[in-house]
Amino acid sequence: MTARLSLQTQQRQKQTLSPRLQHAVRLLQLSSLDFRQQILSLQGRNPFLDFEDECESSQSSSDASAGAAGPQSEADTSGDRDPWIGENYSNRRHEGGTDVSALDFVPGVSSLAGHLHFQLAMQRGIAPRELLLARALADSLDDDGYLRTPLSELAPLLQLDDEPASVDELERALQRLQSLEPAGVGARNVQECLRLQLQASDGPSELTPQLHELALRIVEEELPALARHELSGIARRLGRSATEVELVCQRIRRLDPHPGWRHGGVQTQYIVPDVLVRKRRGVWTVSLNDAILPRVSLNRRYAELAQRHAAGGGELAAHLQEARWTLRNIEQRFSTIASVAQAIVDRQRHFFDYGPMAMKPLGLREIAEQVGVHESTVSRVTSNKFMATPGGVYELKHFFSRAHISSNGRSCSPTAIRGLVQSLIEGESAEAPLSDAEIARQLQRQGLDVARRTVTKYRQALRYEPCDRRHKAAH
Repeated sequence: MTARLSLQTQQRQKQTLSPRLQHAVRLLQLSSLDFRQQILSLQGRNPFLDFEDECESSQSSSDASAGAAGPQSEADTSGDRDPWIGENYSNRRHEGGTDVSALDFVPGVSSLAGHLHFQLAMQRGIAPRELLLARALADSLDDDGYLRTPLSELAPLLQLDDEPASVDELERALQRLQSLEPAGVGARNVQECLRLQLQASDGPSELTPQLHELALRIVEEELPALARHELSGIARRLGRSATEVELVCQRIRRLDPHPGWRHGGVQTQYIVPDVLVRKRRGVWTVSLNDAILPRVSLNRRYAELAQRHAAGGGELAAHLQEARWTLRNIEQRFSTIASVAQAIVDRQRHFFDYGPMAMKPLGLREIAEQVGVHESTVSRVTSNKFMATPGGVYELKHFFSRAHISSNGRSCSPTAIRGLVQSLIEGESAEAPLSDAEIARQLQRQGLDVARRTVTKYRQALRYEPCDRRHKAAH
């Protein structure tokens, strides 16, 4: 048998994205704050883009407000101050005079270690070696303010004058560190952290000596039971009344298990919404949040000069083209975000009127067809974008879910089912809280076939304890 070779020509359509279009797609998926940073990165690099100086505008607003309030007093005038001191120190003067003390120049520290170093430097009578060891321990704390590394492991690493530190020396240095503010800093576990705060309690009237001892016992022996709200069990095991235990536990709950967070620890991540939803004349409408819009425009004078003297392109022509493309990209991006957000609000208007139980199933295709874009565009627009509503701030993806078909053939969203679970738990009897299986049965009687494990998942997402713990907490 002879094999034959043949050539065939086939025509196929293949869509490819230009590098600029690929870049636009990547920018569309960024959060608005990240997108803003991308645009601001062009500042000083592209002469055809004018950026509004927000610092100057906000400063002028502040100056205008200050002028409306009246002239500045001598104490508020900062023109004669040393600029370094003005930036790094808070110069607080006494009322009624201009005298200052050393404590009026408190350094504006931004870290827990810096805060502790300053307190150590202010202490009198501390030996130089102990001071150095305390500083080393301060640098070894984590963001929570805890010393996670055992002293026995730190000792060989800390050598002063070629002499390694002993564990006893580190214990004394740690006690020195633990006497500083914030109370609880330098603890090696949460029990020690809370105990240090109790020992530095804010006055003898807070707890009687007997209740103070009870608080220390609960922190040392019953902390897991306290976290489970097993107050009756704590009272029984410690031989104290339920009233005493409840009073002491209220005091313990006001303690701070993360003292390091007060000084440059874990920073709160704030969400800046991309769109705002308000009800106007009975209709839910969407508007862009002006705070996230880049304040940039085309310098028309430079653009006209560049076009007038253009000679076959060059670097200026490329910059001008980039500037125009950037402005079109900004306009298209935020126009698409507003259109998609409005389409979501139109489809989920019952959610805004009646709450989570009125949430409808929604797919990307429905929004894409309404807006006139591809599903992938909707997916990118709803990633890392947030909507501020009268009921809270939600990610745009929050409004999308697959349909759960009930026994009567009607569709229901998981968000609505989760709202029903929350409603059942909140309406349960304190004496007989509902188990996950009972909640599933009640949902089934309403035509919703939801598995018990699904109810458990929704209950945990809502941060409710199991029924046995909810029963104990009620007592």
